[in-house]
Amino acid sequence: MSGPEIVTLGCRLNAAESEAMRALAAGAHDLIIVNSCAVTNEAVKQTRQAIRRAKRARPDARLFVTGCAAQVEPQRFAAMAEVDRVLGNREKFEAASFARSGAADIRVSDIMAVRETAPHLVAGFAERSRAFVEVQNGCDHRCTFCIIPFGRGNSRSVPAGLVVDRVKALVDDGIEEVVLTGVDVTSYGPDLPGAPSLGLLIERILRHVPALPRLRLSSLDCIEIDARLFEIITGEPRFMPHLHMSFQAGDDLVLKRMKRRHSRAAAIEIVQRLKAVRPEIAIGADLIAGFPTESDAMAENSLRLIDECDIVMAHVFPYSPKQGTPAARMPQVPPPVARERARRLREAGGRRKAAWLRSLIGSRQRVLVERPGDCGHGESFAPVRLDRTCAVGKTVEAVITSVDGEVLVGEKI
Repeated sequence: MSGPEIVTLGCRLNAAESEAMRALAAGAHDLIIVNSCAVTNEAVKQTRQAIRRAKRARPDARLFVTGCAAQVEPQRFAAMAEVDRVLGNREKFEAASFARSGAADIRVSDIMAVRETAPHLVAGFAERSRAFVEVQNGCDHRCTFCIIPFGRGNSRSVPAGLVVDRVKALVDDGIEEVVLTGVDVTSYGPDLPGAPSLGLLIERILRHVPALPRLRLSSLDCIEIDARLFEIITGEPRFMPHLHMSFQAGDDLVLKRMKRRHSRAAAIEIVQRLKAVRPEIAIGADLIAGFPTESDAMAENSLRLIDECDIVMAHVFPYSPKQGTPAARMPQVPPPVARERARRLREAGGRRKAAWLRSLIGSRQRVLVERPGDCGHGESFAPVRLDRTCAVGKTVEAVITSVDGEVLVGEKI
């Protein structure tokens, strides 16, 4: 093993940053880095389990913990017998943090004081097929359920020129699909000179990297889709017809108590406008079940949102309180009720996804092959299994012949 072993939990941003740490700690073959997630209590629990599992497998290795959970609760992880060092989300991008030291320690600074955009933000993460390029970090919003701003700090953006250079280098290296990612990617730009928007950044990427075949966004806030971004999403063939929306709920009072900035009507309206121009756009969405004070009627509004917004990829999880967030102090929905509401959301999402996949039978899909053999995703991010072995990282055309579970089956043309 030429470098550290890295265990990554949570979002694509974490995945990108894990690869940046791999480069910084190159040569540290005796090191395990656990890059943690704090988005839910379950994510923190999984981080602790991953730490114990990794140490059991390699008891002689040093083990460092970093990421959002480590940033928010450093003492909790430092108290674990398996942990040698706790690094904050700033410190994990300093090469000195990975140097050997005889003493266990905590290296976590005030993330809210970070203002600069460090070079690691454009290091990106490339699989053999798809690359994730971090264009933004942090969040200036304060949703009442979310601890992430306290793990990531305030919003800060990567200058467009650096992003373009990174994307061009990836394309020159054979990457056919790039995903722009961040904590709150649609807040890109206000902290940069001239306050460029996300739409302007994407325009610049597409103009200066004409050889890039496929571009996606990791997630977006529907309220931030301005006219320029709308035109790109609906009119640019190299922008893939797939959006993952941070809806969270489908009831106006719940949205207000979450401190979300959009209404139920706004969510429905933007999806209708997008699909009126580009009907093949596939909609994914985050939805929280059982948010504090949520009544049965409020839960039904969220349930109906799946059909009203044609959500074919629903990411559903029951609410769990995070210490330090306002929602944790609100009247709680009993956990069994939240789990039951989550089950109903998942079932509704599953029905919608099944109908969507069936509707694609007979269509032609350009599939990016992502795993050895025959598996990948089409333009709308529908999973596809091909009838023959294809080179990983290459895009092939296929006719969809059937559906097997939640996967399309295609014949390569």
